[in-house]
Amino acid sequence: MKDIKRNLTMLCDYYELTMSNGYFVNGMKDKIVYFDVFYRNNPDNGGYAVVAGLEQIIEYIKDLHFDESDIEYLRGRACFSEEFLDYLRNFKFSGDIWAVPEGTVVFPGEPLMTVRAPIIEAQFIETYVLMVINHQSLIATKASRIARAAKGRAVSEFGSRRAQGADAAIFGARAAYIGGCASTASTISDEVFGVPAGGTMAHSWIQLFDSEYEAFKTYCEIYPNSPTLLIDTYNALDSGLVNAIKVFKELGITKCAVRLDSGDITYLSKKIRKRLNDAGLTDCRIVISNSLDEYLIRELIRQGAEVDAFGVGERLITAKSDPVFGGVYKVCAVEDKNGNIIPKIKISENVGKITTPHFKKVYRIRDRESGKAEADLICLHDEVVDASRPLEIFDPVATWKRKTFTDYTVTELLVPIFKSGELVYSMPSLKEIKEHCQREIEGMWEEVRRFNNPHNYYVDLSEKLWRLKQDMLAEHGRR
Repeated sequence: MKDIKRNLTMLCDYYELTMSNGYFVNGMKDKIVYFDVFYRNNPDNGGYAVVAGLEQIIEYIKDLHFDESDIEYLRGRACFSEEFLDYLRNFKFSGDIWAVPEGTVVFPGEPLMTVRAPIIEAQFIETYVLMVINHQSLIATKASRIARAAKGRAVSEFGSRRAQGADAAIFGARAAYIGGCASTASTISDEVFGVPAGGTMAHSWIQLFDSEYEAFKTYCEIYPNSPTLLIDTYNALDSGLVNAIKVFKELGITKCAVRLDSGDITYLSKKIRKRLNDAGLTDCRIVISNSLDEYLIRELIRQGAEVDAFGVGERLITAKSDPVFGGVYKVCAVEDKNGNIIPKIKISENVGKITTPHFKKVYRIRDRESGKAEADLICLHDEVVDASRPLEIFDPVATWKRKTFTDYTVTELLVPIFKSGELVYSMPSLKEIKEHCQREIEGMWEEVRRFNNPHNYYVDLSEKLWRLKQDMLAEHGRR
């Protein structure tokens, strides 16, 4: 099998190439278009999502190019013009991109990214942009739910071996860290991104020694600083815990942990905590794993399980309960020869698939006193919200439902990333993104954050944008 050469410019749907060739042949290659990236529903029927993946998109945009081998492959398909293939030799992104910074809490229907570029450039990047945002936003959102369920207890991402491929594991660990995980089991994610990596031992370590006691003692002698012993290989209470306590006491280790990967966690953890305390090992932590998610963690804590940290694997790295984020990439406007922006709309019998036209911006409205987010307002790109004046918003469907803000602040969510093909955004560190995410989540009312039947956060259209959309719907309805 031929080695796969990873020029990610070629990670596109084939129709993006055929359409682009068509645009080129038809003399439309310089046509300026606007595309929005947005999603339609929150994962797990939750109240919010966490956007992630911008850094990888930036790196991808900077490296857009076609190698000669790529062009030769396309020539071999015998459906692309030679003039188009020659155009690809000097291909690079020359447009503008605005995006919501990573770690920001976002909601259905609002643009997470807007791309303004010549049509071929804008078309080419669709697949990769969606792939990255859909994957990392999904995992960051799931991680934020799990971390919140843990109520301050550390959560480690343990999912590499259950991820759908290497990139899913590596970038999934990055997204999980943004969403609230403290560490990962993925070594390469630490090496590449600085996500703290850690681990303990497998059952195989214990089984390879003549006794559990010998396995524990050897491990602690090699790693005397904060060792974690897996105590459920044979019998958690009557063997594993007994031998762990014996080794910790013999070696004088007090900063340590024991880990459970099976059994009745609530029952076992309570028994383990009491025996550790009776042995004077009050600082010894109890770590659990085994197919956990936010609901199981919440229930364990409700039942009074004595757990200090969680290792979460398959249900996090695959977002098993709702594994598709559902982000889409839709054209919302084009420019005519004079630079005028002409709005475009997609209409469907499925009301949820009707798009919001035009080049837009998004304001987040926060209560000035509490600092909590109250609503997001999608406006035309040239509209300005003056926070010194009362602001009335209304439900875009049930228009009689209205609310007026008087003491509030506003923040634009979309920020410039690329301008005329040049990067203008200063990328924060991963730690800064994680901290931003934590502030964002804390800035949401608890009613929005709850797992079951969360409050429906307001995402409304400005009156000008709403009227434009209604006019376009009516116009197309008359055709």
